[in-house]
Amino acid sequence: MKIRFGYEFIYQNPQTTPMVLLLSCAPSEGQRLLVADHIRTDPVVPLQPYRDVFGNLCTRLVAPPGILRITADGLLEDCGSPEPAFPNARETPISALPHDVLMYTLPSRYCESDVLAPDALQLFGHLIPGWARVQAICDFVNQQVTFGYQFARPTKTALETYRERQGVCRDMAHLAIAFCRAMSIPARYATGYLGDIGVPLVEAPMDFAGCMEVFLEGRWHTFDPRNNARRIGRLMIARGRDAADVAISTAFGPSSLQLFRVWTDELTDQQAAGIFRIGLMTSPVLAACHA
Repeated sequence: MKIRFGYEFIYQNPQTTPMVLLLSCAPSEGQRLLVADHIRTDPVVPLQPYRDVFGNLCTRLVAPPGILRITADGLLEDCGSPEPAFPNARETPISALPHDVLMYTLPSRYCESDVLAPDALQLFGHLIPGWARVQAICDFVNQQVTFGYQFARPTKTALETYRERQGVCRDMAHLAIAFCRAMSIPARYATGYLGDIGVPLVEAPMDFAGCMEVFLEGRWHTFDPRNNARRIGRLMIARGRDAADVAISTAFGPSSLQLFRVWTDELTDQQAAGIFRIGLMTSPVLAACHA
């Protein structure tokens, strides 16, 4: 299976503004980049890549005053299978967790697992530890939290989502993460591309998708409280304690986002071959076909 993915953002900067971007994809097992998602800017500015403390590939730049257009367009080969499930996966005792996993058992900016611990224990403490308990947490969040873009706000925490029972994929992931951590199950926030592949099309603009990864029996597993299903073609970008660690862009000064577009499209072999012949998106005209 071939998947074309990418984005186009336009920022208005009233002054010279340093920025950090977290937009480069991180393919998983069963995925292979055929065309890399190299970041392009208009006007052209120097780009400095680096790895953050979570291993994510970040890019530093200094935006000049005025309009800055940031784009990328990549081609992925995916195995075409849903994300694997391991229903017999067990929880790892805290004493046996790797050192770098321990941080994902602690409260963080958007995941107040300490405050939510009494409710988590009451709701999930009686369940069989392991995959089934994590799935029960996802079931609860999916059923009890109403999804809607109108419920989004940048400061909403897991506790507020639990009380309001409304939110977007980011909020639902934060709540599930907080519940897992309250049960001493390491969980981290993840964001990436997720197209409508193998599911009915959603009548909404494409966006990046937030989910979570949970550490069970020695490895990380993906769970998606928003969709609550094993999906095809998910392409990760970044992972962290919560959304505060994986912002797609951080501006150190006044900056206004004027345009935001994301695409994730399954291609036929013929379409993919055509991309190799003509090259990927290099102009706003080609970008418009993804509107």
